[in-house]
Amino acid sequence: MAKAYNDVIDFTLGDPDVQTHQAIKDAGCAAIQQGKTRYSQNAGLIELRQTISEYYNRTDNISVDPQSEIIVTVGAMEGLFLSLLSILDPLDEVIIPAPYYVNYVQMVSLCHGVPVIVDNPNAEELSFSISDIEKAITPRTKAIIINTPSNPSGKIIASNKIKAIAEIAQRHNLVVISDEVYKCLIYDDFKFSSIVNIDGMRERTILINSLSKEFCMTGWRIGYVIAPKEVIATMTKLQENVCACAPLPSQYAAIEALSGNGRYSENMVNIFTNRRNVLFNGISKIDGLRCSIPEATFYLMVDISSTGMSSEEFAVALLQEEHVAVVPGIAYGNSCDKYIRIAFTLEEEKIREGINRINRFMNNIKK
Repeated sequence: MAKAYNDVIDFTLGDPDVQTHQAIKDAGCAAIQQGKTRYSQNAGLIELRQTISEYYNRTDNISVDPQSEIIVTVGAMEGLFLSLLSILDPLDEVIIPAPYYVNYVQMVSLCHGVPVIVDNPNAEELSFSISDIEKAITPRTKAIIINTPSNPSGKIIASNKIKAIAEIAQRHNLVVISDEVYKCLIYDDFKFSSIVNIDGMRERTILINSLSKEFCMTGWRIGYVIAPKEVIATMTKLQENVCACAPLPSQYAAIEALSGNGRYSENMVNIFTNRRNVLFNGISKIDGLRCSIPEATFYLMVDISSTGMSSEEFAVALLQEEHVAVVPGIAYGNSCDKYIRIAFTLEEEKIREGINRINRFMNNIKK
């Protein structure tokens, strides 16, 4: 629908407009010019896996065997898909707490598993309850997917909930798939801790990460998975049959990115902190809309319940009347139908213009 207009403010895409650092681009271009354009090992260049291992040891104090516990994938999305494919038998159930990234549901289904959505509108706002997860477990439950920091909520799952999920996983012998691609974008003094650091969880956690958000490399298609060696071995076999390997020039660019000791991504948090503040302050002043400041990511969930419209009705009307595109909250679970999601991946001037249009829209619907 948005393509019908030539002046749309597009708040839908989680694709930052910030350019990949020049040094990373140069590394990718150099690889091409040097003829490094063939296949790598299915699991990825051992040099890149070693770099990922060193990176996690340096930043998270996690020791990972680069040879047997890491696989490089075509983005975090392929990493998630291969992870599910490697652990699921037909009709195995995967618990997905809402709000959730929509691809989780689709990927579980593609793997002939059964997505079990934990979606309780009476739970904590834009979060879930541990008791609901407990109730969702059956003899067929194989795994729980968590996303922290969360797309779409912008929240970090509280440490007490992470510990509770770990206890449930150990008690019921479940795998936890932890999608942590936004841990690079945490604001203010909010804290993040991976479930993999909890005693007894290393052997049952599949950790998904990517260079897409941290280094603005969405189109380079480089992600990676850290998991027990049995899982990585299975994923490596599957990789051969899906895409052989991640793009080789992108892998060399990733080595440069991860070796940079933060200098290639340090400005990211500053840029998106400023954009977050502009968006949050602007939306907060609009009568009839309500939101909480995001703790992480580049997403803001806005409560539109005062309008009496569903999230889809609101999004369609906003697009038609003011040419502003947002994502209806219903995409992230039934309990999110009173929200829209705004991605602040645009420059500040466009964000301000989007706020002005949303304000005008809200004023008009009151008349």
